[in-house]
Amino acid sequence: MMIRVTPKLCMSAAALLLCVSGSAVAQDDGPTTTYKFGGYAKFDAMFSSYSDATPPQNSLMRQFYVPTGISVGDGSGDSDMTADFQARETRINFRADTKTAGGDSITAFIEMDFFTHGDGNEIISNSFSPRLRHAFLKYNKWTFGQTWSTFQDVAALPEALDFVGPAESTTFIRQAMIRYTTGGLELAAENPEPFVAGAPNPFPPAGGVSTPRPGYDTIPDLIGRYTFKFGDKGSYLKVAGLYRNIKLYQDENGVQADTTAWGVSASTKLMFGNGADLRAMVTVGDGVGRYIGLGFVRDGYVDINNDIATAEALAYFVALRLPFGNGWRTNIMYGNTTIDYDNDVAAATLNDSASSIHWNVIYNILPKLDVGAEIMYGERELVNGADGDFTRFQFSAKYAF
Repeated sequence: MMIRVTPKLCMSAAALLLCVSGSAVAQDDGPTTTYKFGGYAKFDAMFSSYSDATPPQNSLMRQFYVPTGISVGDGSGDSDMTADFQARETRINFRADTKTAGGDSITAFIEMDFFTHGDGNEIISNSFSPRLRHAFLKYNKWTFGQTWSTFQDVAALPEALDFVGPAESTTFIRQAMIRYTTGGLELAAENPEPFVAGAPNPFPPAGGVSTPRPGYDTIPDLIGRYTFKFGDKGSYLKVAGLYRNIKLYQDENGVQADTTAWGVSASTKLMFGNGADLRAMVTVGDGVGRYIGLGFVRDGYVDINNDIATAEALAYFVALRLPFGNGWRTNIMYGNTTIDYDNDVAAATLNDSASSIHWNVIYNILPKLDVGAEIMYGERELVNGADGDFTRFQFSAKYAF
C-alpha cells in the first residue's frame, strides 16, 4: 500500500488521522513524501528426519535450514520424523521516501519478522517477539544503518520455500554500515565482529565458566563491490572484495591477538526470458568466516601460541528457476562449502564441510499468492570425521502485500 502526502491532503478532515500518524508537511513547491507499507504473511509446515538426534525445540534448525543445526554422530540418535508448523517468517516493513524541491532524495526503511527468538510458548499462544531486520536511511548516494551487507548479493539468492535455501554456501549477513553508491560501484565500512573459536573470556562470570568473548576491533570491515550489467533481460555479474582486521583479547592481562583477513565473492543472475533464470555465487577467502553459512564457517581459531589461525573457505551454489506454464514454476539448487585449517588436530571439533540440495514446485494461485512444496537434503561433517544429515519436506503458503 502506498500513500502520497502533500499539504493539501493533510488539510482535509478525512486525512487528519493520517497526518497525525507521521507525515511530513511541506509547501506546494516543497518536498513530497511517499509512505509505503509492505511485507508478507507466510505459513510453513515442515517434516524433518535426522540421521542423529533431533535438534531441541529452541534450535534454529527447527525454524529453517541452518547447517550448524544438523546433528552429528554415529547414527545411534536416529529418530522418527519431526513435524513443525509455524508462521514466523511473516514480516512487515515501512518505507518513507522524500523528494525535496532541490532534487535531493531521502529514504527511511524499517522491517521486522518473528524468527530466531526462543521466547514463544508453543503450548498455548506461540507469541514470538518481533526482531529487527532492517533499519536504515538513504540520503542521495549514501546509506546509513542496518541492512544487507555489501558483500552479499540478495538478488542472487535462489527462490526457496526455506528461509535461505542452500545456506551453507551463501553469503548472508545484515549489519550496520556506511555505504556510498555511484553507478555500479559500492564502497562500504561495516560493523566488525570476530567469529573465532577458542577465544576465552578474560572476565569470566561468577562460577568461573569461560565463554567466548566479543572482539575489540578498531577497524571496520571494508568492502567494495561492482555490478556489471549485460544483455537486455536484466542479467548481471557482481564482484565484491572484503578486508578485515580481527582483534581479540586473550587473557586478564590484556594480551591481544590480531590478524588480517580477506574475501572475494562473485555472483550472477542470468535471465533467459519468460521468468527462467540461472543464479550462482562463489565465495573464497581466508578469515572470511562469519560472512558465510549462517555461522557455519568460523573466522579461525586461537592456537597454542594464543595467535589467531585463520581458516580458508570455499563456498558456492548454483540454482535454476524454470516456469512451466499456468502459474507453475520449479527451482532446483545445490550448494557446497569446504573449510581448510592450519592444524586439523586443533580444529578437530570445528566444521569441515557441508552441502545441500533443494527442489521445489510453486503454484501462483493469484497475483502475489503462492503455495508450494519443497524437499531438501543436507549433510554436515566435522574435521574429526563426525557427520550427520537430514531430510525435510516443506509445504508453504505465502501472500505478499
